Amino acid sequence: MDAAAAALADLMEISSQIEAAVVVGADGAVVVAQPEYEAESLARAGIGLLDAAEEDFGGRRSVTRLEVALREGSVFALRGNDLRIIARTNPGAPSGLVLYDLDTCLQAVAAAQVAPKPRRRTSKKTQGTADA
Repeated sequence: MDAAAAALADLMEISSQIEAAVVVGADGAVVVAQPEYEAESLARAGIGLLDAAEEDFGGRRSVTRLEVALREGSVFALRGNDLRIIARTNPGAPSGLVLYDLDTCLQAVAAAQVAPKPRRRTSKKTQGTADA
């Protein structure tokens, strides 16, 4: 499991109110999602909501956090640097806690993307002298 998938798995385990979540890149491509079968539709919905909110401000401001509350549950969307995270929750989820958990996950995924890949160790061959 890579670091991005591990961060999202931790989010889903810690935040029991979150039923589905997806992290998308600046280009709209899914980076990681749980459950995977909901990734595309949840990503489209969240990106659409963020874009619509920005249009409402006439493009003068960047919307970084968004919550849409419905009877059936809520949709949260956060934007950070080149990533976005969108989540669907059950009804009555505590907004502050969900936003905090999503932000923490988004930061972990961003850190995983910029972290240097571990380099393979190369062993130096030593020239030994044979004992006779």
